[in-house]
Amino acid sequence: MERLNAKEQEALGQVLEAKQLKEYLRMYSTLTQNCFKDCVQDFTTNKLSKKEGECIIKCAEKFLKHSERVGQRFAEFNAKQMSS
Repeated sequence: MERLNAKEQEALGQVLEAKQLKEYLRMYSTLTQNCFKDCVQDFTTNKLSKKEGECIIKCAEKFLKHSERVGQRFAEFNAKQMSS
């Protein structure tokens, strides 16, 4: 990246930001789809039941912890590959 001029660095930064946003939105979409599918059972009311709400919270926490763990492992793997 040091070989790029300021304009190229800025353009690359914008591309990376756009990719990060896209990945964040994809992760959020997956989270909501999976947790909704697994937890929401009653469509006769516009509010979640207590059981559904608790399920959504547990599902989201589990998904986010898993995503964080995968990210950590990927970073460790990447660091190991870079040092080899």
